[in-house]
Amino acid sequence: MTHHVASDHIEFGDCRDIMRRWAAEGVKVQTCVTSPPYFGLRDYGVEGQLGLEQTPEQYIAAMVEVFRCVRDVLADDGTLWVNIGDSYAGGKTGRDDAGKDIGGRGGNKLGSGNPGGGMQRKVADGLKPKDLIGIPWMLAFALRADGWYLRQDIIWHKPNPMPESVRDRCTKAHEYVFLLSKSERYYFDSDAMKEDAIHSDRAAGNKNPQKGSGMAGMEIRGGLLAAQQKVYEKRNRRSVWTVSTRPYKGAHFATFPPALIEPCILAGSRPGDIVLDPFMGSGTTAAVALQHGRRYLGCELNADYAELQRARLSGIQGQLMFEESAA
Repeated sequence: MTHHVASDHIEFGDCRDIMRRWAAEGVKVQTCVTSPPYFGLRDYGVEGQLGLEQTPEQYIAAMVEVFRCVRDVLADDGTLWVNIGDSYAGGKTGRDDAGKDIGGRGGNKLGSGNPGGGMQRKVADGLKPKDLIGIPWMLAFALRADGWYLRQDIIWHKPNPMPESVRDRCTKAHEYVFLLSKSERYYFDSDAMKEDAIHSDRAAGNKNPQKGSGMAGMEIRGGLLAAQQKVYEKRNRRSVWTVSTRPYKGAHFATFPPALIEPCILAGSRPGDIVLDPFMGSGTTAAVALQHGRRYLGCELNADYAELQRARLSGIQGQLMFEESAA
């Protein structure tokens, strides 16, 4: 179990410095759910920001350092969930490979700097202009090489993706969520994140499946399909999660959707455990943690978020207190 030290607050500054101090103080968290700034996407106008490194390799090195600090405050049986999107080589910060303004992304960033315009990036060695860089897998492999257990790639399928006017590729409608662990064996509550089962003919009680129904060839015992004898309402969650992006009032760009965070928190922690987000942004991870009876710790470089976080989290805390008193 974790040590409940200095929880339920967010500190402003470089997350690496903050987490190093927490580690020295003996702080431990059970799980980390986060979405770091994406490589080369946007200038947030904050000194010390990550994401504007000159090369993908420099960006990955910075991310490895961040998550090394996360590991130092993570329980031995803890997990790390990282939502990360890809970037294209060349162009300007905040623009895609077709030169169009991207205008936002699936992470929780305010974007108070220079949206859309950005600075010209040189094409890194080994890449051509318009190349898809492969940032998510570069990060996953680098974290694995640094000692993390790379357990799963989860596809975040967006049914309402950002429109793109490109004519030489498909509109991107997915990002990655990587599940990593500190140890070979770790806390993971698969029951807490189960999804609704999708029932076929057999679940509906069809005792005479016809050819072409998907049931042909199954062994029949006593007039009933063996597989029909037990029907489950829930099933183990699959690795493709369909979650719509949704705006949050007060944040300039799309925030981390709560529905994307909920399964991670439910599977990765127990009620009362501490959930960490070193890139807290508008406070979505903290909000979801509170709603599910967890505690939170966070870091954020951009102090412009402070008021938004306070308003959001105090509203949730007030609602929880009201529900407790009414129970």
